[in-house]
Amino acid sequence: MKLLVICNSSAGGADDDALRTVLRTLEEGADVLTCEDPDDLASALAAHPDRLPVAVGGDGSLHALVAALAARGELGDRPVGLVPLGTGNDLARGLGIPLDPREAARVVLDGHTRALDLLTDDRGGIVVNAVHVGVGAQASEQATPLKPFLRRTAYAVGAVLAGLRARGWRLRIAVDGTPVADGRRRVLMAGIGNGTTIGGGTPLTPAARPDDGLADVVVSFAVSLPARLGFALLLRRGEHRSRADVRTYRGGEITIAGEAVPVNADGELGAAVTRRTWTVLPGAWRILAPEAGGAGVTR
Repeated sequence: MKLLVICNSSAGGADDDALRTVLRTLEEGADVLTCEDPDDLASALAAHPDRLPVAVGGDGSLHALVAALAARGELGDRPVGLVPLGTGNDLARGLGIPLDPREAARVVLDGHTRALDLLTDDRGGIVVNAVHVGVGAQASEQATPLKPFLRRTAYAVGAVLAGLRARGWRLRIAVDGTPVADGRRRVLMAGIGNGTTIGGGTPLTPAARPDDGLADVVVSFAVSLPARLGFALLLRRGEHRSRADVRTYRGGEITIAGEAVPVNADGELGAAVTRRTWTVLPGAWRILAPEAGGAGVTR
């Protein structure tokens, strides 16, 4: 096996030890070449087309790798590996990829590939795990400067800060062409899940499967202060779908339009949008995952 390991050597801190562990483990069973500057990702992929790329990082790192492969037209031909050293690691959690660096590296060496769906938007963007708009994106914005100090706890703190301030957005939402929000009633949050969790384990779409050809959609109308607090408490436990002011759907095309609303895709904040459509591409890319992952696993 010939690997191209994409990592960020400038991150520093405790991740240095984890990265060394990952590289030592991979070198036990593969020919390893490292790309230590994520800005060189595109040129590294082009220079080493015979190597299987491995993202060492979080959902954002994996997102960048899959986006680069999509731009090169290589998604269907070039599987990717993932060693989750990020803050959230939500897709890894959903796929059963171990969070322990050595164990995750061994999953890469085992070489079992799983075909997964991909969300694409009408501006050329991609989503591997989940995208959400509204208060969840605001929470991520509040959490970003806290991550170096609080790690996963930063998400919880950001959620509290955003939840106290949010008043909702007037949005029109359609799933496969069927309106599910008409723009008159304010929406606190709308999420589209290929994976099950966001923010380091919050089960936004706990029934989602990343290989069934459909995205799970959750829309929360919980905009009053008591409703926001209640929604937040149940969301952390994955019980928010039981609320009367929360609706869930499944579909292959989701459009959100209306007031400018913040967006978070795979843990990365983007500019506020007034209209965006996401479409599911079934089985569009492949990842190395534990064989017990279920449907879509091949040797």
